[in-house]
Amino acid sequence: MIEIPWYEIFLRLTAALVAGGAIGFERERDSQPAGLRTHMILALGAALVTILSVNIAIKFDSDPARLAAQVVSGIGFLGAGAILRFGLNVKGLTTASTLWTTAMVGMVIGYGYYLVALFAVVIMLFLLTLVERFEKKFVRINVLRTVVINVNDREGILREVRKTITKLADGIVVFNVQKSIKNKIMRLEIVARFSRNEKLEDMMEVISSIDGVRSIKIE
Repeated sequence: MIEIPWYEIFLRLTAALVAGGAIGFERERDSQPAGLRTHMILALGAALVTILSVNIAIKFDSDPARLAAQVVSGIGFLGAGAILRFGLNVKGLTTASTLWTTAMVGMVIGYGYYLVALFAVVIMLFLLTLVERFEKKFVRINVLRTVVINVNDREGILREVRKTITKLADGIVVFNVQKSIKNKIMRLEIVARFSRNEKLEDMMEVISSIDGVRSIKIE
């Protein structure tokens, strides 16, 4: 094994930037928190560590995998920062996995496996674009959403609201009612499953038209 020359180092770092940019551009277009710059820098850093680990191992006769192996576990902490919790829903898992895989692509380029990296990037872009469109169109994904409604305390309003949500949602998980005796206002907190955003929008429109509904908020 020979030390990686300077011109090859520059080539590998450039390839890592291009690969990270291709993946990051898709994430940026999808308005994700980790976008173009994040993925480019991540791929660049992973490739740099990998190249450094190879050259240090040759120069000092050490294990070339020791330094690069830290990238695998270290990226896990970065990916965890992309995962956010909104009420009962968790978002960012795809972005977190994309960050981790982008780092692996950077490492692959750092070791000089250009074709393997190219194939991995093409597969990732396929999964992030075409498969996502297929999933949205044909796969029913039940998402838990929290609906907070403030209503006037009048006879039959609870029954109307519950009937509307039961009709348009795919299932009610929680239906809590808080009643204020002083100002005669009730706060309804409902956790329900929705398979499509259109159902959520229809529900908001119908509930807003119910007499006595003061406000509605989706969390």
